[in-house]
Amino acid sequence: MSAVAERGQAAVHAAIDLGASSGRVITGRLVDGVLRTEEVARFANTPVTVPVEGGERLHWDVLSLYAGARRGLDRAARDHGPLASAGIDTWAVDYGLLDAEGALVGNPVHYRDSRTEGAAERVFAHLDQAALYAVNGLQVQPFNTVFQLAAAAGSAQLAAARDLLLIPDLLGYWLTGERCAELTNASTTGLVDVRGRRWARPCLDLLEQGFGVAAEALLPDLVEPGHTIGHLRDTGTPLVAVGSHDTASAVVAVPARTPRFAYISSGTWSLVGVELDRPVLSEQGRAANFTNELGVDGTVRYLRNVTGLWLLQESLRTWRDRGREADLPDLLARAARLPKLSCVVDVDDPRFAPPGDMPARIAGFAAETGQRPPADEAEVVRCVVDSLALAYRRAVRQAAELSGQEAEVLHVVGGGSRNALLCQLTADATGLPVVAGPAEGTAVGNLLVQARAVGAISGGLPELRRVVADSFTTLTYEPEGERSPWDRAQRLLWPERNT
Repeated sequence: MSAVAERGQAAVHAAIDLGASSGRVITGRLVDGVLRTEEVARFANTPVTVPVEGGERLHWDVLSLYAGARRGLDRAARDHGPLASAGIDTWAVDYGLLDAEGALVGNPVHYRDSRTEGAAERVFAHLDQAALYAVNGLQVQPFNTVFQLAAAAGSAQLAAARDLLLIPDLLGYWLTGERCAELTNASTTGLVDVRGRRWARPCLDLLEQGFGVAAEALLPDLVEPGHTIGHLRDTGTPLVAVGSHDTASAVVAVPARTPRFAYISSGTWSLVGVELDRPVLSEQGRAANFTNELGVDGTVRYLRNVTGLWLLQESLRTWRDRGREADLPDLLARAARLPKLSCVVDVDDPRFAPPGDMPARIAGFAAETGQRPPADEAEVVRCVVDSLALAYRRAVRQAAELSGQEAEVLHVVGGGSRNALLCQLTADATGLPVVAGPAEGTAVGNLLVQARAVGAISGGLPELRRVVADSFTTLTYEPEGERSPWDRAQRLLWPERNT
């Protein structure tokens, strides 16, 4: 059973939760075993494109993000009194470089920047892809940190660097003066031995010998979630290493009542998979592009990274830039009245990764595959949600087959849990009941790991998840309709076996 150390007491914890488009500071307090949350600050996360020799470069405005997080912590303390703890979660793979004096060497480069084009192939020329997977268990994404470092080899910034800190660790350093690498986020870099939960010697040697990048000297010590990094410089509040990869925190907040569950952490990206106690490093898993990311309490998040609500976000931005009405709730309502599966696309096709005119790219994909392109905004939205549900179906089925762990229920946490049409279509496509919520799953997981670290709650993941189930309302979507239309659509996009 969950044990709240001071029943009725209201120690306040603060989660700094940074997503691809915005940041939030959310407070949480445990009262009689129920987590009560409040958003105290929200601020934009607006990437910046700047000219560089030969083109442009896309950066994160990390200084603005730090300022927003700092203001949010100040607001939390002003509203609620001294904080019992704080924790940070962000997206994965990106990093900041510090010079010998601890100063930032340029704003971090955005993972959607084009500098990594061809970097994976250059890495695999030095270390076979299968050999690399046997160590890091990582899905090949062109923006994985190992490929970013290969792409940055020889740059003046990398030559000036003395430390490399992933984004949550960089913010933590500015807040506390302490440098470390939290393990769940570090596991996305491609530089961690996924079985030993330590930096991987073959990967460090690869960068040193193949590209002249002294990664071992740049990387700090690894710490597990629950470790106290240090104390905030101005208040002395403990900063706890949570699952600082946002998906790691989101999976903590899955309100599962059975270990046989699959999950989708649904936001700009969708992370689709199962929770295991050991990695799956099979050749079949590598060929299916499944990844082994490390989780809280020694777990492994065995998943596929699927392009998520990004296609909707970019479509809305494109329409608004052209002065056209683009109200998402209205478009979803109109899309729900349209026939299902009239047009589907592979949401992970590389053409959909960069910013740009997403409706035009969707129309191009449709034409290339012999389908009628969407004729208006509602049809584009219907195409996207159908296609996402189809991609989720494929990933859930492959996760079960490759891991040997069948799912009885599919949990959707994050912003996508609010999208009723997408949740219902996901249930229809997978044939599994879909439990949607909590929408702020990442912040909730962040808060619970903090609370446990400072003694406000005890127990393992089942106990933390029981608190989630007791604290938040969820919606369940039961499967409807026949599976055969989904079978046909899936064969159109992915004719290979195991789909």
